[in-house]
Amino acid sequence: MGLLEGKRALIVGVASNRSIAWGIAKAMHREGAQLAFTFQNEKLRERVENFATQVNSEITVPCDVASDEQIQAVFDHIDDYWDSLDILVHSVAYAPRDQLEGEYLESVTREGFLTAHEISSYSFSALGDAARPMMKGRNGAMLTLTYIGAVRAMPNYNVMGVAKASLEANVRYMASSLGPEGIRVNAISAGPIRTLAASGISGMRDFLSYVERVAPLRRNVTIDEVGNVAAFLCSDYASAITGEITYVDCGYNAIGMSF
Repeated sequence: MGLLEGKRALIVGVASNRSIAWGIAKAMHREGAQLAFTFQNEKLRERVENFATQVNSEITVPCDVASDEQIQAVFDHIDDYWDSLDILVHSVAYAPRDQLEGEYLESVTREGFLTAHEISSYSFSALGDAARPMMKGRNGAMLTLTYIGAVRAMPNYNVMGVAKASLEANVRYMASSLGPEGIRVNAISAGPIRTLAASGISGMRDFLSYVERVAPLRRNVTIDEVGNVAAFLCSDYASAITGEITYVDCGYNAIGMSF
């Protein structure tokens, strides 16, 4: 019997077979969860439908997280299939590309700052609030994805680091808000992975090589390893864990200076 047998999970943010969200979806499917997916726009619909088919899911729903109406419509649609929800996975982040290169104060703009926070942080709150009624009485779990750039200044990460810091605070406040209802809220801070999102950050290839050189395990993490931790955090085995940021980065966060 899998860790998530009998549980129902909504995965928000699968964009490619290299995305962390796909690694999480595969792990949750392996552990027995039923899955539903969102896709951002028509361009991604067929791709996400193909991913859903691979994990025996027929539930795919459009969702632009910049729209409260679309967020609510996701749960109205899922309600046609399921009468409850156990897991919400938020794997969404965005900042305009020109915000992710060069020195922070030279690149950051008011518009870029607001966009990064709305899409990368606020959307988790909005999805969590909309999911809340379906998770009532289910001892549910919400999970998002962050990065060490939330707590360390990283080259070219810029306003996304500030947005991820907001997201990590969001996790703690949501955990406090939803805890009395039995809903846990956590985040995984994954090491750098060559995803579509990461490709928009200047110098990512150099940073991947650096982490491989200095991380205690002397390698980079994989989407499957992140998926395994996500499955655990959303399972009943993690029933006393909430409000936490769990690093899955081959130990890189523990290093102050390489030897």
